[in-house]
Amino acid sequence: MASRRKIIAGAASLAAPFFWGAAARAAEPYPSKVITIIVPQAPGGANDVIGRALAQKLAATFASPVIVENRQGAGGNLGTAYVARQPRDGYTLLLNAQSVQTINPFLYRKVPFDPVKDFDSIMVVGVAPYMLAVNPSVPARNLRELVALAKAQPGKFNYASAGNGTVNHLLGEMLKTAAGVDIVHVPYRGAAAAATDVVAGQVPMTFGSLAGLMPFVRSGQLRALGVCTEKRTQLAPELPTLAETIPGLYANAWYGLFAPAGTPREVIARLHTEITRIMDNPEMKERLVGLGVESAPGTPEQLASLMRDDLVRWARIVKESGAQLD
Repeated sequence: MASRRKIIAGAASLAAPFFWGAAARAAEPYPSKVITIIVPQAPGGANDVIGRALAQKLAATFASPVIVENRQGAGGNLGTAYVARQPRDGYTLLLNAQSVQTINPFLYRKVPFDPVKDFDSIMVVGVAPYMLAVNPSVPARNLRELVALAKAQPGKFNYASAGNGTVNHLLGEMLKTAAGVDIVHVPYRGAAAAATDVVAGQVPMTFGSLAGLMPFVRSGQLRALGVCTEKRTQLAPELPTLAETIPGLYANAWYGLFAPAGTPREVIARLHTEITRIMDNPEMKERLVGLGVESAPGTPEQLASLMRDDLVRWARIVKESGAQLD
């Protein structure tokens, strides 16, 4: 069981050259049996759809079965912990959302895995941008004007989220701290319910995924003020980033592929090579665009670095928000 201090210390160690794990070599060529990709969320979500598309392509590449197994529960903790306990042979992989790997360790009192020590990074497979949107009745055309409005009525300007401890909630907490505004969190049971009430004018603003909010923006039911990514996204290049107005106000939501810590180096390298080729395919990129996800394949070292940065960032944000789940 990892303590918060140990997690941060482990994340800091990722700044060193990537540690590949044990040097043990498999007796048979890889792969020689079924590969299982664990998705620790329910079927039908973006992570699940990406996993199944990836499994189909990877099975064709390897000429060997690749299946997806959903092991949801406890905000993704159950499936993640399951992979951490599997053999270090490359036959059980984890396709996880950034929130489980880098927010849950600080949000839950206890998590049954260590996000750093229990996994070897393979690659980021995609980035799912979040955005800030307001009801059109709000007289703010950009983030600067919104901050001015919120400062003029402290404690009376609300924002809707998908629930306590969600990325939507914590993005609001980031804005509160970065802009020095007193805005009030209104949690809902899911992102769809939150967006519906902002469209109806019950709550003036919300943070949500690009995929979830962009249809309302395009129909004129919401006004987009910016995206929460570090750089502008190719999915909506016309939208500014919030960081263009308030430097440092960003949080990248990503999906990453992991293996149990100690998986042989050559297995990680083989998976990285083949999956990078798959993710670079125009058909796969178009599939991701339909989910509101931008293809962003990178190296194991880049995912390790991203983990390091995000663990530090989200530890601070969760602490400042006071959010905690049992």
